[in-house]
Amino acid sequence: MINCRMTDSRPRKQKINSLFKILLIIAGTISLLLGIIGIFIPLLPTTPLLLLSAWCYLRSSEKLYLWLMQNRIFGRYILNYQEGKGAPLYFKTFTLIILWGTIIYTAFFVLNHSLLRWLLLIIAISVTVHIYLIPTSRDK
Repeated sequence: MINCRMTDSRPRKQKINSLFKILLIIAGTISLLLGIIGIFIPLLPTTPLLLLSAWCYLRSSEKLYLWLMQNRIFGRYILNYQEGKGAPLYFKTFTLIILWGTIIYTAFFVLNHSLLRWLLLIIAISVTVHIYLIPTSRDK
């Protein structure tokens, strides 16, 4: 006599889904932390990291996603970027001041190699052009 009992794979799928959600929460949190650091270090791209955080939280934790989107600093910035509304002028100005301040400090006080100085200059110009091309929103 052959036993043809079907097994239910739901508990295993739930474990996989739970593990996947935990990994997404971890990835979203790391991305958020790197995005925050990227505000002060010009070589880390803040916007893509914040958008990645929102994506990870959206697929793993409604609570974390709502917290991020309702955050007074990042929420409106992410939403405006997603909707194509752009960034407020003060935010763009602050970003460019931090960018150029860090680049100039690094180029003149940290680096001794002129090739690296030129590379930093090219990066700063590229990021400046990118920020300039982002529409400026009318938010206060």
